[in-house]
Amino acid sequence: MGKDVVIGIDSSTTASKAIAWERDGAMAGLGRSPIPLASPANQWYEQNPEDWWSSACKALRDLLRQVAPERVAAVAISNQRETFAALGPRGDPVRPAIVWLDQRCDREVAWLADRVGRERIHGITGKPPDMAPVAYRIAWMLRREPELFRATSKFVDVQSYLVWRLTGAFRTSWASADPLGLFDMRRKAWSAEVMEALELREEQLPEVAAPGSAIGAVGESAAAATGLARGTPVVAGGGDGQAAGLGVNALTGSRAYLNLGTAVVSGTYSTEYRTGTAWRTMGSCSGEGYYYETSLRAGTFLLDWFVRQICQAPEGDRGIYEKLEAEAASAPIGSYGLLALPYWGAVMTPYWDPQARGCLVGLTGAHRPGHIYRSLLEGIALEQALVTGMVEEQTNTQIAEFVAMGGGAASGLWLQIVADASGKTVRRSQTVEASSLGAAICAAVGAGWFPNAATAAEAMCGKSTLETHPSPQRSAAYAELLGIYRELYPRLRETFAKLAQFAARG
Repeated sequence: MGKDVVIGIDSSTTASKAIAWERDGAMAGLGRSPIPLASPANQWYEQNPEDWWSSACKALRDLLRQVAPERVAAVAISNQRETFAALGPRGDPVRPAIVWLDQRCDREVAWLADRVGRERIHGITGKPPDMAPVAYRIAWMLRREPELFRATSKFVDVQSYLVWRLTGAFRTSWASADPLGLFDMRRKAWSAEVMEALELREEQLPEVAAPGSAIGAVGESAAAATGLARGTPVVAGGGDGQAAGLGVNALTGSRAYLNLGTAVVSGTYSTEYRTGTAWRTMGSCSGEGYYYETSLRAGTFLLDWFVRQICQAPEGDRGIYEKLEAEAASAPIGSYGLLALPYWGAVMTPYWDPQARGCLVGLTGAHRPGHIYRSLLEGIALEQALVTGMVEEQTNTQIAEFVAMGGGAASGLWLQIVADASGKTVRRSQTVEASSLGAAICAAVGAGWFPNAATAAEAMCGKSTLETHPSPQRSAAYAELLGIYRELYPRLRETFAKLAQFAARG
């Protein structure tokens, strides 16, 4: 039997998925295993790196009961971004890994930005100063846990940790390194300036390689743990956001990926390196070009919050979502004058304000749960329309369509609202496993199946299964609503700051 499949390991925040893909993008098998997530304090989120590995091992063993290991041509990883582990000399964690959701480093954002220069760090890394990149949580360790910081031999992203467990070497992809906020996006190397500000040495970080390039082979102990054949090539993949962009073939400026997941993340491809406040610049898993990426922390997280905390629906009750969606579908645009500002997790693009909060404006006694649910869907869609318009204006691009993925893409109502609010066609991705497919495309290039990622994506991504087109009449109504929405945050900025100061007093 020939080597006719590649494996994309998607190591996300909550689970590992190991999926075998054929040359035409058909799924040949899937294994899955959860990853625990702890919250030891308010807005702190941590994981045990060993759980990343044990979960990946179980997912791979499950998969390889369906697909013979001898069939696997190569393996690549897509990983949760902006999560890191601090390891001692033997690879043992000196503290729990700090996850991308974590917000403990709010004071360190200004501290590090002042040390390097706000514009300078933005220009080097492509990311405005913000809590998301790992650099600011490393700064938190430096300032708050100096003994543990000094005991750390390696600071690693999820991909390099798993590659180390598979191959024995700490190596990662450019497209996994750059979300850390330590990476020089132009030079494709760790930034000496940022490292110096954080008192880091380059040997404390993993080696970096282009996506789609070989970075090792499965060792004997890893083969025993995973079921993979010893010597199976391991190929550089990338962060799950960029991998998903590759997995839906978003490699032109006219097509943007839109992940309606826990967070709402969208990326527009360009060959030109640019920075701006309306986006953060991420490297493409194709190995060439960049994504201008917008990010809203509260996507399906916000809907789940409303269902569980406000509606008090029990865990596992899926019927409540169907009921609310039906009620929301029957409500008019704007839910009788109700508008949601969806900053439940502060705001990244375009305002970069950690003190921003979510709010509902226009509530009356006539509003019912379905109206509120619709306003949340509309608030997220209006936010996406706002930042997409800013990206188009500031980069002189014209986005014709979104390719939607993630759990929220199952909602036809939400896709229609996004289409109408943005004026863009929304296509639903053929696969819900776009991040794994993006990693598999990298593996296919590394295995020599295709000359480059663009050719591989054309062969493996398939066609979208559903097209949602904007209605001119509804788009006109949303354009009017967007004008009102655009005024909300600027008018509330000072109020948010005062509320944050008040809350800080306990």
